[in-house]
Amino acid sequence: MDFWQRYRAIDARDPRFDGQFFTAVRSTGIYCRPSCPARTPKAENVTFYETSAAAHEAGYRACKRCLPEAVPGTPAWNLRSDVAGRAMRLINDGAISRVGVEGLANRLGYSSRQLNRILSHELGAGPLSLARASRAQTARTLLVSTPMKLADVAFAAGFNSVRQFNDTINEVFALTPSALRATAKPVGHQDRQGEATSLTLNLPYREPFDTGIFDFLAARAIPGIELAGPASYSRTLRLPHGNAAFTVEHDAGARGALRLAVTTFDLHDLPVLLSRVRRLFDLDADPGAVDEALASDARLAPSVRETPGIRVPGAVDPEELLIRAMIGQQITVAAARTALGQLSDAGTRLPEGHAGHSLGLDRLFPTPGEIADAGRGLLKGPQRRIDSVLAAASALATGELGFDYGDDPQTLADKLLPLPGVGPWTVGYVAMRVIGAPDVFLANDAAVRNGLKNLAAAEGLPADFRNVSPWRSYATMHLWRAAARKRGGTTSLPERPMATGEVPASQHRPRRPRPAGSPG
Repeated sequence: MDFWQRYRAIDARDPRFDGQFFTAVRSTGIYCRPSCPARTPKAENVTFYETSAAAHEAGYRACKRCLPEAVPGTPAWNLRSDVAGRAMRLINDGAISRVGVEGLANRLGYSSRQLNRILSHELGAGPLSLARASRAQTARTLLVSTPMKLADVAFAAGFNSVRQFNDTINEVFALTPSALRATAKPVGHQDRQGEATSLTLNLPYREPFDTGIFDFLAARAIPGIELAGPASYSRTLRLPHGNAAFTVEHDAGARGALRLAVTTFDLHDLPVLLSRVRRLFDLDADPGAVDEALASDARLAPSVRETPGIRVPGAVDPEELLIRAMIGQQITVAAARTALGQLSDAGTRLPEGHAGHSLGLDRLFPTPGEIADAGRGLLKGPQRRIDSVLAAASALATGELGFDYGDDPQTLADKLLPLPGVGPWTVGYVAMRVIGAPDVFLANDAAVRNGLKNLAAAEGLPADFRNVSPWRSYATMHLWRAAARKRGGTTSLPERPMATGEVPASQHRPRRPRPAGSPG
């Protein structure tokens, strides 16, 4: 968007752009979200910034009226495969707290000095400032959504000390933490029992929101690890400082609120957990832009009208998602769920009294090391597929293979395609769900082809849907939905959105790396 497109957005107070850019006003010294209800400033006084950190670095403070930190994130980090986009995905996942700026730079293949220069040029702020803004946003969420003690909020948001927390909140919001808390009524709660901690808070997102994502997750829920229904999803999860169990519920009676309840977790893991839950439910998406592009295709327009705001499910653990994808290829979702349920016996059991048991969850998804050690006795099916899964698990366990949210589609393909049993379909599926790649079209997926057959015919439109780029991952979700409606007469997602026997057997042979999306 150029200056005047953004200016028209703030003049219209359009909430669709909240979080996608920030408006700084020289005459007042504050920065706002695009939908701020205050009077539209004169254009000559306005500067637009890509991030709130950049606005703060330029000397502006957050608006007390619209609280620009209380917005969904920008979908740009998934759209952008450049260094800035990859860095932001890792920063939001807490990489700075875990490995520091030097570790982040090494992960991206740059020196810390080069990375600071790139991010300052592209986003207006360096990695430390961007991480600081992320901590401030998490702290604001906790202050206005929970009655947590201020010291707990400080450490849960990632600050190293209460003093650093107080100084940052005062600098960013021009309010003390207590005064910021007073701006909103808490909607959640926090309880402590020994080491156990629980809290509840709301997750912001851009409307509309299609709850079909719960059906997608329910069809794949592994007993003992996940539990899902039409409007809720629970699971256990291994985090950097410990284990957690969480539930996300959609409350249609509370203006469509999405509520996150977390139990038994280390407060230091909260920023990571929030980031991964948001990725799982694709909460930083821009459904308005997606639906507008998809509706321009005559084949997809009826589905978009029927199902606005469709989301692409993400992943809370990249390594887990790769194992699930490899087991699920060429079989139905139901069969994959059975196989994964058997494999889950290798996972760590939760101790008696763990809060996960109250949710009906009793274990964690096995680590790559646990799969490599015990998987051969638990996995059933073709020996070649078992060997492929165990080889991938062993490579992950030893560090020979490593990938995460900081990859882009090409680096992901370069890392995964050499693995036996991994082909372009698997790489594309992992790219959709791990790094949130928005423009993946799984042309060789059986359900995609079946869904295409069930759409209205349209002459002159490309078979690969490049006309709706960069949103082809969302087109894939609509095609899976279309395949399900035709087969079952319902709006549930297809039983086999993963590759079936129609995917070439060459996926199971070692190969030289090829770009993601190349013919499989």
